[in-house]
Amino acid sequence: MKRFKGLKIVGIVLAVIVAVFLVINLIPPAKVVENNPFVVEKDGLPMVAAHRGGGACNPENTMLAFREAVNTYGVDIIESDLYITADGYLVYNHDAYIDETCNVNGDLSLDEVKALCEDDANRHYIHNMTLAELEQYNFGYYFEKDGQRIYKDVTDVAAAGLQIATVDKLFAEFYETNPDLLFIVEIKNEGVQGLEACRVLSETLNAYPGYEDQLVVGTFHKEIEDELKLNYSHLMRGASEASAGDFVKSVLFGVNLFDDSDFVCLQIPLTYDVGFDLPLTLKPILSRAHRRNMAVQYWTINDADEMRMLIDLGCDCIMTDDPELLQQVLDEYR
Repeated sequence: MKRFKGLKIVGIVLAVIVAVFLVINLIPPAKVVENNPFVVEKDGLPMVAAHRGGGACNPENTMLAFREAVNTYGVDIIESDLYITADGYLVYNHDAYIDETCNVNGDLSLDEVKALCEDDANRHYIHNMTLAELEQYNFGYYFEKDGQRIYKDVTDVAAAGLQIATVDKLFAEFYETNPDLLFIVEIKNEGVQGLEACRVLSETLNAYPGYEDQLVVGTFHKEIEDELKLNYSHLMRGASEASAGDFVKSVLFGVNLFDDSDFVCLQIPLTYDVGFDLPLTLKPILSRAHRRNMAVQYWTINDADEMRMLIDLGCDCIMTDDPELLQQVLDEYR
């Protein structure tokens, strides 16, 4: 009899645990934002984001690349990284230094430049240079097409669209002709420089108010994420690496109720390295994100089969260095 009572109590406890677990997961999670331009309609094809402006097709982060991405390949989103110059301008570049994408070191080969830059003291960092200094260099210098450095000898870099690009110049280029264009930016600076980058970005958007609700900003740095939350809450934010990880864990452990994520775009690779490759192409991740009106965006996808897999999965955006290839794959579905 005592044994039966013990089993009964255990059964009741387990039933309560299951009931609590079900309630936690059945309560509809709150939307992070009512209108999210980065979420595609149900059963729609994912948006195309030109990573660095489409660096496989044109010299990355140049106006030439951005123009081709929008006007030739018809991308939905321009994606790139931001750094602040010594005189307070925001420019697009993937690295904190410019040596590997322009001729700041003269006619050295790219291999020679990479060897030179192994010593940090030899690098030309953006935060130490003015915009005028940066604009004199050819940012298509090392770009290759069919094995040829086709922009190596360009002298009028401004006319060719091969200068370093500023946020203001990019917004001005498309504001009238492409009012629906979307932007993903990442503030790469940390500390005081990162805080200043937030201010400059917000003030630049004041001149292009139509783009304010069409831009999402992210960062790897907690103090910059906190600054965006505190002083620039009007700007939409993407998930930081830590925030994205917390969201994924809350999905995998089934604790919807305790998910307090407040970003509008979940930007993730195909896998996380957690001692093994944890796949992030899981339907529950997309389902939870979409229930919260978050966009799910995968980076950086340059393989046609991976593109097809993500299209079939139903993600909102594929970031790629090769927007030409992605549009060809999407044409198969259209």
